[in-house]
Amino acid sequence: MIPSGRQILQFSWVVPDLDAAARRWHQTMGIGPFLVNRHLTIINPLHRGQPIAPDFSTAIAQAGPVQIELVEQHDSGPSCYRDTVPAGHEAMHHVAIIADDYDAALRLYTEGGFAVASSGQFGDVRFCYVDTSATLGHMVEILEDKPTIQAFFGAIARAADRWNGDPETLMRVLG
Repeated sequence: MIPSGRQILQFSWVVPDLDAAARRWHQTMGIGPFLVNRHLTIINPLHRGQPIAPDFSTAIAQAGPVQIELVEQHDSGPSCYRDTVPAGHEAMHHVAIIADDYDAALRLYTEGGFAVASSGQFGDVRFCYVDTSATLGHMVEILEDKPTIQAFFGAIARAADRWNGDPETLMRVLG
């Protein structure tokens, strides 16, 4: 169901401790640096149709052609993250795609019988998590293709290309 011309660009795990998880990923897989956004703000957040915004942070690193994203939820409220990964546990949560036509990509999944677990906007970029967990064991995140997301993901790739592997600079806080 991946919209035409798009590939999976990101694999994401929910983790109980963002910093510890990033260190483990670096020590085990050699990837880094992780670009960190703490306590992200979502515009027009919805979870299962209700206006709920979790308190969460992310850390993303480039690993060859894909990104590894780590997500830590700081509160105990409902979220797409808690839908599949209980507090205190660590597990794969979603794969992400960027869609040229966000509405068409979303329609492919909803017409296929999948529900939207969560949606909103990061700045001008719409996103949603489609609950494919019963079929795939994880969700699918659809990101709207905008210059903003392309610039952000480009910065992650450039950081990986330029990084010297120093563990002291493993975490780069963005916000």
